[in-house]
Amino acid sequence: MNKSTAVVWHGVSVTREEREKLEGHRGVVLWFTGLSGAGKSTLAHAVEVRLHKLGCRTFVLDGDNVRHGLCGDLGFSQEDRAENIRRVGEVAKLFLEAGVITMTALISPFKSDRDRVRSLIPAGDFFEIYCHCPLEICESRDVKGLYQKARTGEIKQFTGITSPYEKSENPDLVVDTDLQLLETSVELILSLLRERGVLRKANSE
Repeated sequence: MNKSTAVVWHGVSVTREEREKLEGHRGVVLWFTGLSGAGKSTLAHAVEVRLHKLGCRTFVLDGDNVRHGLCGDLGFSQEDRAENIRRVGEVAKLFLEAGVITMTALISPFKSDRDRVRSLIPAGDFFEIYCHCPLEICESRDVKGLYQKARTGEIKQFTGITSPYEKSENPDLVVDTDLQLLETSVELILSLLRERGVLRKANSE
């Protein structure tokens, strides 16, 4: 709930449509979700590199990075995770208004939190991308040692071990990161953006 009362919304002088015309593409939010180790950050950044080369304005809101600043005061309880997602969703919405193709890479394990963010974004501008990868594969990629700490009880409420991951029921795209090459996954996402009219002809080749 908004606790600010003595505030008035200030209208923009430059519209989103004017910004998008300047950029040559639509602003959208690509919401990468999946277990820790599923490849969300790797894929989001690889997509950003490709889009940047095509002349697109982009930004990645990485789950670990936002917890160094914007969400540095939050823990990993269900309530704090919900607030983490809310904050990132609001930032993504601001980037959308700026005409930026914004990618988020967060576990975002609860469907209600993902749906809440989707409700913030205009219809057709939010793409949920489920990075599917079996738990055992994610554990084998455990470069941070998080799964091991969760198994020994050092980390509480860890998604996939002691806290659930609620799978996406109707994602805009499912990427099997354990089976597909990274480049193949990137192409699937670029194809999605072309199909949905995000990329203009000038930056779609």
